[in-house]
Amino acid sequence: MKLATWNVNSLKVRLPQVLQWLEANPVDVLCLQELKLDQDKFPLAEIEAAGYRAAWLGQKTYNGVAILVRAPLALADVVTGIPGYDDVQRRVITATIGGVRVMCGYFVNGESLESAKYPYKLAWLAALEGYVSTEVAAHPDFALLGDYNIAPDDRDVYDPAAWQGKVLCSEPERAAFTRLIALGLSDSFRLFNQDEKQYSWWDYRAMMFRRNLGVRIDHILITDSLKVRAVACEIDKAPRKWERPSDHTPVVLTLAD
Repeated sequence: MKLATWNVNSLKVRLPQVLQWLEANPVDVLCLQELKLDQDKFPLAEIEAAGYRAAWLGQKTYNGVAILVRAPLALADVVTGIPGYDDVQRRVITATIGGVRVMCGYFVNGESLESAKYPYKLAWLAALEGYVSTEVAAHPDFALLGDYNIAPDDRDVYDPAAWQGKVLCSEPERAAFTRLIALGLSDSFRLFNQDEKQYSWWDYRAMMFRRNLGVRIDHILITDSLKVRAVACEIDKAPRKWERPSDHTPVVLTLAD
């Protein structure tokens, strides 16, 4: 079973890339973030023609998340948003696929430590932590995929000194990531790859991708029962090289049956 996450930075713009990538990489589950589409604008016909089913939570211009599953797999017990947390921003969708509880999240960016969006980010992270805790307790096979907008440690940024204390790397954000881990989760990428300069996002400006000046903020956290099944987790940089790419690239986890 293969699970992947990809912030596509507008599904309307990036749909051809998503379809191209799925044709070459027929993963079983693909979590998408930043759809930037109204709920009724989701390209379901194109997704189904590619052999996938989908559940999604759209929002015009901003946010939006989706889970795509390869037929004949199906999505069960779909939940949108964080239960009990009143949020106009559409950032979370959860479903059970093939016995695995999959949560797809587009975490708040926060903009800067001085921005009003930063305390919103911390409050959102606290709400998510409570939700993940209940889901982990209810579902031994649980995976949290998405754009976390958190670089967990200094290996995950191209210049730790320049990023120190900045949004994505601030102590409260990293502490929130650590608390998610403490719920019984593991960073699947770090189970296999301990190298430096491994990133999933690069700014469009200043040839940052070509110079590999990026950050690793797209993650797949998994419970122990999935950890023992994990055989690989890789960052696929190929789509970042395509024409009109997202600034993020997919992360793919492979589980043994």
